[in-house]
Amino acid sequence: MVAPAVQEEEGRLVRVAPVDVVELQALRVEIVRRRPEHLGLFGHACGVARPSRFAEGRAPVAGSPAMAGALDGVRVLELGIWVAVPSAAAVLADWGARVVKIEPPEGDPLRGLAATGLVPYQPDVNPAFQLDNRGKRSVTLDLRRPEGREVAHALVRRSDVFLTNLRRQKLAPLGMDYATLRRVHPRLVYAGLTGYGTEGPERERAAFDYAAFWARAGIMGSLGEPEGPPPTQRPGMGDHMTGLGLAGAIAAALFARERSGVGQEIGMSLFGSGIWMLASDIQAAITTGYCHTPGGRRAAPNPLFNFYRTSDGRWLHLVMLQPDRHWRTFCRAVGREDLVDDPRFASAPVRFQHCRELIAILDPLFATRPLAEWAEVLDGADCYWGKVQTVEEVSHDAQAEAIGAFADTALPDGRPLRIVKSPVAFGATPSAVAGPAPELGQHTEEVLLEAGFGWEDIARLKDAGALG
Repeated sequence: MVAPAVQEEEGRLVRVAPVDVVELQALRVEIVRRRPEHLGLFGHACGVARPSRFAEGRAPVAGSPAMAGALDGVRVLELGIWVAVPSAAAVLADWGARVVKIEPPEGDPLRGLAATGLVPYQPDVNPAFQLDNRGKRSVTLDLRRPEGREVAHALVRRSDVFLTNLRRQKLAPLGMDYATLRRVHPRLVYAGLTGYGTEGPERERAAFDYAAFWARAGIMGSLGEPEGPPPTQRPGMGDHMTGLGLAGAIAAALFARERSGVGQEIGMSLFGSGIWMLASDIQAAITTGYCHTPGGRRAAPNPLFNFYRTSDGRWLHLVMLQPDRHWRTFCRAVGREDLVDDPRFASAPVRFQHCRELIAILDPLFATRPLAEWAEVLDGADCYWGKVQTVEEVSHDAQAEAIGAFADTALPDGRPLRIVKSPVAFGATPSAVAGPAPELGQHTEEVLLEAGFGWEDIARLKDAGALG
């Protein structure tokens, strides 16, 4: 098996020659094996005696074509907590980038989610942390100490991308703000994710996606039943959408740098991402003055764009945005051809006026058969619809399997781990989950050695408290 060797030349990664990956990994293990044992500061948790899958490029999986990811050779340094930025870095890792995650000595707070009482389980495997930190290496640094910042800046010099969701008022004292890192590495792509943006009176406001994305951006207030409480989101919905957008922005900035040679700062906010998510309604309000308010399913203006309950207690959602096109076919399929020429339902505008009456007819109709039978009826008529699935059903959905929504990897102890993949499919440069999430500080020694620090340097940094 061979993978391309690269070297840095004027700040760019240049392919120079093929190198046998097995030989390279063996060499890495031999170097680590000969390290002074008394300087092994982190023990087994660092995993430095294991072959690294982050050698120059990735070793192709046995039995598969030797195809690199779209971002193969790109080095990413993450200073992120919770979900939004870590999920963006996980996407970049799926796309082939080599991601190093800087964590404080106490770790990313997402590691301790189960201990907060916010989740109804006490797992020995943290699903949230595995999801958003798979395929990364973890380095622990105390950035409050000058020695910790020394290491961080050394890692920045070796990186193409830096991304963070720490607030700006916290970044400057840590020496990790854009003005500082631009001096350290002028070609750096610096991606900052905030709650409410970098301008305006609320630029330093603390945020989670529940507040900035879901509530503040209008999504929460646009859903639900009239007079009822607004619905809440599920964990990470805004974070994952925003993280995927940030990953795309980073890729665009890297492309721009290849053309111009210039790095740049890019920014994204949970609030702005939520506005984009609800852009159709917000644009209507800006352009026409019409502001959507929750009307409830019994007053849906297009009854063929509504959800109905079946006899087995399941729900299905009709999504026929061109109701006149589908009206006759739909009526015949559901056994109500008499409705086709009913003057109350002769056209979409007239059906709008009589929507409550039509929904009152369709509700008991859909309640006469189970979901499986309605699926055959609607599919047979090529109607546009979808079944409302549970999370458990999605996790075993055959179509989800077919589109590669899940990847299989293994935990360090060998137990299998199935994980949700990022949703982009590349034809020539396939994405892949590189491995499980790291243990806290698992790769500190390994990464520092690669960055040019010696064992004496590592001992000095440990004594200074820079490594936690």
